[in-house]
Order: sequence, then structure tokens, then C-alpha cells
Amino acid sequence: MPHSKQLFRMTGPDRLLFVADIAGTLVFAVEGAMAAVHGNLDLIGIMVLAFCTALGGGVIRDILLGALPPAALRDWRYPAIAFTTAVLVFFLHRYVRAIPAPAIQVLDAAGLAIFAIAGTLKAKLYKMNSLVAVMLGAITGIGGGTMRDVLLNQVPNVLRFEIYATAALAGSACMIAARKIRIPTNGAAGIGIAICFVLRILGLWRHWNLPRALDQ
Repeated sequence: MPHSKQLFRMTGPDRLLFVADIAGTLVFAVEGAMAAVHGNLDLIGIMVLAFCTALGGGVIRDILLGALPPAALRDWRYPAIAFTTAVLVFFLHRYVRAIPAPAIQVLDAAGLAIFAIAGTLKAKLYKMNSLVAVMLGAITGIGGGTMRDVLLNQVPNVLRFEIYATAALAGSACMIAARKIRIPTNGAAGIGIAICFVLRILGLWRHWNLPRALDQ
């Protein structure tokens, strides 16, 4: 990703991707660090979990796209955001522990939505077809959270029966569809983020589940 002096020279899609990546990194770093605090990890554990949660999905996406080295490793701002967030959460851990689980779930839904659309945007910038772009959007959204859950010795959210990966896929697909009908990129991205976020929150609130083998 470009440095700050280059930000104003970016094209519209490049600038939108950069902003989405930074926003998603911040949101998921906070969520990952909070999960680490609730898991009683030490400072190093909190930093590792914040880094993996915030940047894991983007690293997987970039590797699959052949965008090497991944943006998270080329631009110092990405790890700096993750590590700074982890340290802040560590020193504010007394307040973090008091944050209710629903608030963490909302934060996770926001990160999922932002990263799913960021992944889709980058895939389209690399001239991927629509199906691959949707898949890479979902991978970007769920990758970091999956690493977080594995490190915390939990079944990843994406493998549970809650609406999670489905929300990322739906948001990415809606963004692609919006672009097909010539909605501007910013508007299409906003639609995708909103749909992914709302689906995830509704799934949690209404306890929506995907069909399971035992239901057949």
C-alpha cells in the first residue's frame, strides 16, 4: 500500500481500498485484543492475537492474489495499528473486561463487513472474475477471525451454525451486483458493508442457522 504522500495520488478504487483496509485493521485489532483479554492472555498473547485477527485475512487474500509480499507486511502502518491497539487494550484491560459480549459481537460484525468488501475491491482491482472476487472477499472477512478462534482453542465462528461466512458472501455478492448495474464504487461498497453487517447482526439476534446434517 502507498505511503501517506501517495494517498492523494490514488485513484478512487485504490483510495477506497486503502481506507477500508485501515478501518478493518483497526476494528479487528480492537476485537482481537479484547478477545485475548477475555481469554486471560498476557501482553505478548494480546499483541499476537490482535495482529492475527486484524491482518490474517488480508495476508491470505494477498497470497492468493499473488500480491507479494502482502500489504500487511509491506506497509508499516498495518502492524503498527495492530500492536498499538493491543498495548492500549492491555493497559485498559479493567475497562475492557467490563465490555459485554454483545458489544464485542457488534465490533466483530463491523470488521467482518469492512474486510469482506475490502477483499472484494482488491480482487476486482486485480481483474478477478466476480465469483472469485466474492470468495476472496469472504476469505478476507473470515480469515483473521478464524486464526483468532484457533489460537484461543475455540471452534471458529465460520464453522458454527451462526450466519457468519454467509453474511460475508452476501455482502460481497451485493457489492458486485451493485457495480454491475453501474452504481458508483463508493455506493456499491457501502451497500455491501451494510448488507453484511445487518445480516450478521440479525443472525445473532434471531438465532438464524444454516441447515445441518442432523436437521435432514
